[in-house]
Amino acid sequence: MSDTAVLVNTAVAILAIVVLIVRFKLNPLIALVIGCCYLGLAAGLGVEKTIEAVSTGFGDIMAEIGLLIAFGVLMGAILRDLRAIERLVDRLLHVVGPKRIPHAMALTIATFLQSIYLDVLLVISAPLARGIAPRLGRFGTARMATALAIGLECGIIFTVPGVGALALAGLLHVPLGTYLLFGLIVVIPTVAIAITITTFLLTHGWWKPALDEQQLVAEEVAPEPSTETDPGPESDGVASKDEPSGDGVGASPAVAPRTGGAVVATAETSVDVRAKSVEPRTKQPNLLVLFTPLVVALVLVATGAIAEMAGWRNSVVTFLSSPLVALLIGLVGTCLVGRKYAGQPNVEESLATGLRQSGQILLLSGVGGSLAGVIEAAGLGDILGKYLSASTWAPLLVVWAIAAVLHVAVGSVTISAITAAGLLAPVAPALGIDPVLVALAAGAGSLFLVHLTSNTFWLLQALMGQTTRGTLKTCSVGVSIASVVAMGPILALSLVL
Repeated sequence: MSDTAVLVNTAVAILAIVVLIVRFKLNPLIALVIGCCYLGLAAGLGVEKTIEAVSTGFGDIMAEIGLLIAFGVLMGAILRDLRAIERLVDRLLHVVGPKRIPHAMALTIATFLQSIYLDVLLVISAPLARGIAPRLGRFGTARMATALAIGLECGIIFTVPGVGALALAGLLHVPLGTYLLFGLIVVIPTVAIAITITTFLLTHGWWKPALDEQQLVAEEVAPEPSTETDPGPESDGVASKDEPSGDGVGASPAVAPRTGGAVVATAETSVDVRAKSVEPRTKQPNLLVLFTPLVVALVLVATGAIAEMAGWRNSVVTFLSSPLVALLIGLVGTCLVGRKYAGQPNVEESLATGLRQSGQILLLSGVGGSLAGVIEAAGLGDILGKYLSASTWAPLLVVWAIAAVLHVAVGSVTISAITAAGLLAPVAPALGIDPVLVALAAGAGSLFLVHLTSNTFWLLQALMGQTTRGTLKTCSVGVSIASVVAMGPILALSLVL
């Protein structure tokens, strides 16, 4: 088959996936599989080779990141139920003070709390942010909403063990330790700079509280920072259990605002975002005790990456720093902490919730591998390699643009990142660019223009007391600025890698 025919059929397959998800409200998992099958058959692979490519691609990515995603989500479920997030935010508020809390909270969420499932992290942290907002003056809501949106979305894409980061690293065969180190190099300045730029715009005439904030009715009071983690279906406007996933794994445009800040959501996915806080049977542990297992796991992974870069080989270090073993150590440690302070029954309940949350993420990541397998078998990597030069920045900008277009069309950060990574995985070797840069550029592009089809958009509107107009400013514009800013450190890294 000619190069032009392969390119056209690939474009048709991607367009079909977008139309099936957005127009016909088909579950993204089913839409991606249909797109894979069409591309394989249209590219002339035949029935047997198409099925083999879909199955093999799915299995390969599951073997690489399946357990890692599960371990990360399970750790986050236990930490959530131990009220670790609320306590950490309270501590940050006391340490840095109200003026610096937007940056501190966003950086903490983006770099340290990505084992928490995004919907749950948003539902827990938004009431805390809304309670802090009045202390920041007239633009408090704008500042905290911006910080929350940028911190959440950037973290899921750039920081291990965020599900987007794990999927990108797995699909592009980037060692997890390497992605962890370079992801931190990108996410920290990106979050800080994007919040500063967006806040400057909002506080210099762009934010109009009368138009951009919902007026509270008499009985509504902005929640104070507390240890309450179960907002319930009415208290903070959280949508029903059948709402789409805030990390984008099941985004749907079928959401609409409701007076008082609530949202009504319907979607293909069913994710329970109500965190159920457990009542500790003894006094609560020190924050250091709560987070030590997670910190140990990340330090082990980073140590392995540094040792590999330095060319140092040690069998013990290699074993302990492998992402699978490191995250397993973190999970076991977190279970032990939870068992001591909350009891075994509560830990089992947390693990059961985490397993339910991780199911769809695993399947979508696997289907992203299927797409990569079919595209590789169709020879797209060799074709695009002829037209993109590794001697310039153009390939990384093209990667960013592909992911950005997919996100604008689909409205889902995770789906667009996974689809872009699946599309580009076979292309990366032909570009002659380090795969970690391709993964980070795809992640940056997938952040562009979070808008009305994203459930994160509506949750931020409801939980932070914003109007749709206000949420477009803090979330859509703020995260888009982060998407563009992220390319700065990524392009800088391309000069040295």
